[in-house]
Amino acid sequence: MSSLPLTLNLADGSVSFSFSPQAARELKSAIEEFMVSLKAVAAKPTSGGSKVTPQPPLEYRFTGEIFLEVFCNPNIWPTPFAAKVLLTVRNVGIRLTTEAELTRLIEDINLYLEQAG
Repeated sequence: MSSLPLTLNLADGSVSFSFSPQAARELKSAIEEFMVSLKAVAAKPTSGGSKVTPQPPLEYRFTGEIFLEVFCNPNIWPTPFAAKVLLTVRNVGIRLTTEAELTRLIEDINLYLEQAG
């Protein structure tokens, strides 16, 4: 059974790889949980000297035909719209590590899930 390839659009191109709809739903869920952390950081008071509790990073890993890792530290981005993720895609023959916009990653996953039905 061949699955529909997931295409992730990057700043200077794109990468496509075999990915299952179930794995895409799991990644989407992990990102949705992570958005809570990003919003908590964005809502921090700009003055008053009160410390904001550091939020946990997004650390998603998938192992199948390829290895996919998505990492993002919510404590360094002022808003969810500015956030970028470190993306690693590798298999036996190739390894790609790059930054990708979080909002673009979300759009690509949503498009993939629409196409996968």
